[in-house]
Amino acid sequence: MAAKVRSQYVCQSCGSAFPQWLGQCPSCKQWNTLVEEVRDRVEEKRGTPASVKGRTPKPVAIGDIPAQDGPRIPLSDRELARVMGGGLVPGSITLIGGEPGIGKSTLLLQTALRNPHLKTLYVSGEESEHQVKMRAERLQQEVGAGTEAGSGCYVLTETNTQNIFKHIEALEPGLVVIDSVQTLHTATLDASPGSVGQVRECTAEIMRFAKATDVPFVLIGHITKDGFIAGPKVLEHMVDCVLQFEGDRDHAYRLLRPLKNRFGSTNELGIYEMHGTGLAAVEDPSQVLLGDRRERPSGVAVSATLEGQRPLLIEVQALVSSAVYGTPQRSATGFDLRRLNMLLAVLEKRCGFRLGQKDVFLNLAGGFRVEEPAIDLAVVCAVLSSNADIAIPMDTAFCGEVGLTGEIRPVTRTEQRIAEAQKLGFARVFVPKGTKGIGPVKGIELVQVGQVNEVLSALFG
Repeated sequence: MAAKVRSQYVCQSCGSAFPQWLGQCPSCKQWNTLVEEVRDRVEEKRGTPASVKGRTPKPVAIGDIPAQDGPRIPLSDRELARVMGGGLVPGSITLIGGEPGIGKSTLLLQTALRNPHLKTLYVSGEESEHQVKMRAERLQQEVGAGTEAGSGCYVLTETNTQNIFKHIEALEPGLVVIDSVQTLHTATLDASPGSVGQVRECTAEIMRFAKATDVPFVLIGHITKDGFIAGPKVLEHMVDCVLQFEGDRDHAYRLLRPLKNRFGSTNELGIYEMHGTGLAAVEDPSQVLLGDRRERPSGVAVSATLEGQRPLLIEVQALVSSAVYGTPQRSATGFDLRRLNMLLAVLEKRCGFRLGQKDVFLNLAGGFRVEEPAIDLAVVCAVLSSNADIAIPMDTAFCGEVGLTGEIRPVTRTEQRIAEAQKLGFARVFVPKGTKGIGPVKGIELVQVGQVNEVLSALFG
């Protein structure tokens, strides 16, 4: 009896499927994105792993479900473990996305090399075994000879999911890394690797295998020009943890942010520095960001901000000059441009500063991007410092949100920000008036202010 073959047209932008070809996708309104995919409905071609066969799920009362007391799998990389919630969860699927060349493969390969207690299978669909070996030798230079680094790392150059599952069953690794999910293909679909259907079906097969065998998977995903992970949006819903690896390739620092985490918080942040021998965790990011500057010019202010559970001190740089070409320019790097325009309007309306005919440029040192409103007060002080050409004292830091009426609003966890400033030798911190839970701190002066005018009077007289 001939196998039943069904053809459908899948949108490569949103993943919607239709029985016939259309010029425009009715779901996302994109043109010429429907591609034909042939789905073979023969069950044998799905290649169900032997470890999954014979397991038929059945309803179980929630009170009868045993508690999972299995500990997380520890990692030597403390930054990666913090972002993932404390380590790897057995049977979990983690998706890491980022721009090309940002260091996704380097991060996961060095994780496999520097955890000899964890047998890791590194599945490479983009590089050959020799290319992976060359990168591993470069990464092992920091570890040094005579260690066990790399003893538990195995490399497999395969893109067929059924063959990958067979090798996993034979090797029985404790971690599987897929580089990348866009290179995988399954015999279930007659479509090219990287298409929406292939990415969705391959991820579904990996999900079924991981949940049945308790083997954790880490998938590397490509991103589009808009910054989103390539493939259907359902890909991010299927996995347990989505991490975004970001940073400017012109800077040495890389940020690892969790966008989704079923086993931990999404308010964490991992900070790395790129070296010739791989990615090194930044233990004290505030000290690195502030540098070793003996004197501070005008237009520079230090803000006490929070990235997840970690307090950071970031240098805010501003430059205010007369508009040369008539129309004033507004530019912000690492800060929301719309919020900068709002703060400039507050200074002009509430404080009387005439900045409408001046160019304003703002930059956060180190290539960081901060969206927390607690950085508003430092931005305002940096702009006014550059406008008046008066330097802010080096031992002064700021934290506070600026409202539309010019008031300075309290922010969360102010005591942690003050402790970070005290650790780095700051003598004075401007905090919002009415902040609860803070008292006198030895060796540091707390200046509580309620309006922007009060800050300006204390700084510039």
